[in-house]
Amino acid sequence: MKASEINKKWGELQRVIASDFDMELPDIKVMLFLIGVQELGKGPQQFSKRQKEELMHIATCRLFSAMGFYELKGLDEEGWPHWDLVKPIPNYTLLEQEMILKSLIIDYFEDTYTLS
Repeated sequence: MKASEINKKWGELQRVIASDFDMELPDIKVMLFLIGVQELGKGPQQFSKRQKEELMHIATCRLFSAMGFYELKGLDEEGWPHWDLVKPIPNYTLLEQEMILKSLIIDYFEDTYTLS
């Protein structure tokens, strides 16, 4: 996808999620948190600051697994997924990182969430 197409779809996704969850327009961190909660599969609950960071890490690994960078190792005794880095992630610029993350988040929600 071109940057303009990514930004257009990103804006649409933000509006849908904001409406569905009755919230302000979510940024990348909020989207990663939502994906992490979904991937954890335990439903909404209270999370500590550390758990929220771990949920965002889970989301990042899940998203980058689509590009072959991570592979699901398995679940720990509490049911939290753990990932292995299988190939190094290139040193992208900040803009490239943002565009890649937005594109992967869009793909994730298109695959797993019914967008209204």
